[in-house]
Amino acid sequence: MTAEAQGSPTERYRRERPPVARECGDELTRITDDIDDPIVKLRYLQSALSEEGDKSALVQLVPIPPARRAWYRLKGLRALDAVSDDAAVASRTLAARKTARRVVVGTAAAAMLFVPVLVAVIAWQVNKWSSAEPEPMAATMGSSTEANATAVTSTTAPLAVQPMLNPEPESPAPVNRPLVAEPLAAEDLGIVPSMLWLADRGPDWELYSNGLRIETKYMVKGTPRDYRVHSRDGQLLPARHSRPIGILFHTSESDLWPLEPDYEKEVRKGSEALLRFVKREQAYNYMIDRFGRVYRIVDDDSRANHAGHGVWARGDEVYLDLNSAFLGISFESRWEGGRTLPITRAQLIAGRNLTNYLRQRFSIAPEMCVTHGLASVAPKRGLIGYHLDWARGFPFEAFGLPDLYGQALPSVALFGFNYDSEFLRTVGERWPGLVAAEKQLATEARERSISLDDLRRERQAVYRRWRAALPTPGGPERSLEAPAPQTADNRG
Repeated sequence: MTAEAQGSPTERYRRERPPVARECGDELTRITDDIDDPIVKLRYLQSALSEEGDKSALVQLVPIPPARRAWYRLKGLRALDAVSDDAAVASRTLAARKTARRVVVGTAAAAMLFVPVLVAVIAWQVNKWSSAEPEPMAATMGSSTEANATAVTSTTAPLAVQPMLNPEPESPAPVNRPLVAEPLAAEDLGIVPSMLWLADRGPDWELYSNGLRIETKYMVKGTPRDYRVHSRDGQLLPARHSRPIGILFHTSESDLWPLEPDYEKEVRKGSEALLRFVKREQAYNYMIDRFGRVYRIVDDDSRANHAGHGVWARGDEVYLDLNSAFLGISFESRWEGGRTLPITRAQLIAGRNLTNYLRQRFSIAPEMCVTHGLASVAPKRGLIGYHLDWARGFPFEAFGLPDLYGQALPSVALFGFNYDSEFLRTVGERWPGLVAAEKQLATEARERSISLDDLRRERQAVYRRWRAALPTPGGPERSLEAPAPQTADNRG
């Protein structure tokens, strides 16, 4: 082999010596910063690298970087003794070596204590897993549902998921399957104060004893409530009322952003824009946004423009001016695809607290807390369901209210309103109260020996006369025989 092939001694040295660990090189470089003589520096590096090559593999087995660096520094300082006779340097080197040694020993001791503890914890956890019985699938899904319901719920999924009771995949849910807010167990209902009172207030808010907080910065005063009530025999009762007799629940029908952190600003801006619109139109008395915040829009003594044409009844009393007779509460949500998107748990709790407060303040009977979709009618077409918000899926039970989907629908039983195929395609199957009202109407038609269509026309004419006799809010009343002035009505 030629000298050229063999290379210079320096090249052979570089090829034969394994590469030094980076952490070792860093520590040796720090040590040589104080060596001015290049010859001494070279002798030191050769000595230190030789020692490092013998023990590098052992040091690299140490899993803790600070300990590895301290060990490399300790070895490098030992190699410094062989190239320096300076007493001052030797003194500083000894102090540095003591420090490095303490770091190495302390780290090793901590590791020796930590490892047994870690092993014991892992063994305990494994033993716990192996001894625990597997949870039923329904219980597992229930706990997951409860955790998700506590957080803000997405608008694309129901607030509550019913546990799956068999392992076979379920068929897709029908389009018209009702979506309801999760029912609350008895213990979750908590203690409802026997008497609610105003606990605190500020410039733009009120706090009540059941935890209800009402924001008032958007509040406006509208037209004072002023309405009269019919009896079932057709008499317009003489008393004029200025206090609400019921509550009508709505959905805002507004655009909804996904209820997720990435859309936080959009969700908040959407709610603020909705509140400004509702205030301008005086559309509801109360709005509940998707975070469960309650806003009073039109004050309680004023009628809001929330009901349009509607019919509801209790006992012998029949109500046709629902804007004046009922308080309007709207949840920021939307009727979509024949069903109402589920409200969030925060909205459910806030809505229940608000309902309890209003019921106590105005002595509102539970059967007078109804949804817009149950009461709305289109008089020109003689049809029910002109507005369909909460036509299905309102959580009456969770609000401590009777299920009014089972009550005979007054607009059908009293005034013969009908429905068309479009209504059925949207809503799906008829709710029990609609079926009951149709049976009442059909029974009366048979007893009177007239056709069902003739009876419907007769009853709808009665509705128009009764409606025409209602006084204009704040204006003079009209007699039952006096024709009502014709006004534009684009609501059906």
